[in-house]
Amino acid sequence: MLRGHRDLKVYQLAYKLAMEIFRLSRAFPKEELYSLTDQIRRSSRSVAANLAEGFRKRRYPNMLVNKLTDCDAEASETQVWLDFALDCGYLSRDNHKRITASYEEVGRMLSSMIDNPTKFAPLSQRRE
Repeated sequence: MLRGHRDLKVYQLAYKLAMEIFRLSRAFPKEELYSLTDQIRRSSRSVAANLAEGFRKRRYPNMLVNKLTDCDAEASETQVWLDFALDCGYLSRDNHKRITASYEEVGRMLSSMIDNPTKFAPLSQRRE
């Protein structure tokens, strides 16, 4: 039974990835602080933040789907920043591959939620 957004496996993975990106990006060059570093941190954190917001709006399926779509877009944006980090030499190929694969998993989970928003509605609103 879901008691809150923290119970969602996709939230747990998105949060874990955002924290990993934070740790890895601490080694990025100082000149990237207000560009790549800031952008990748913001987009990765936005996935988890939008999930939390969407979960609170889940009684309205269209609003939940809207926030989940935002999450998916932010996850895709994060993958682009990961590509830049790799190609600029700031991220190892192994870390890039592993984190990108995890974001693909986030995308699959989000797609499943988008396809079945009523599954996440409060118990009082679920159609049995």
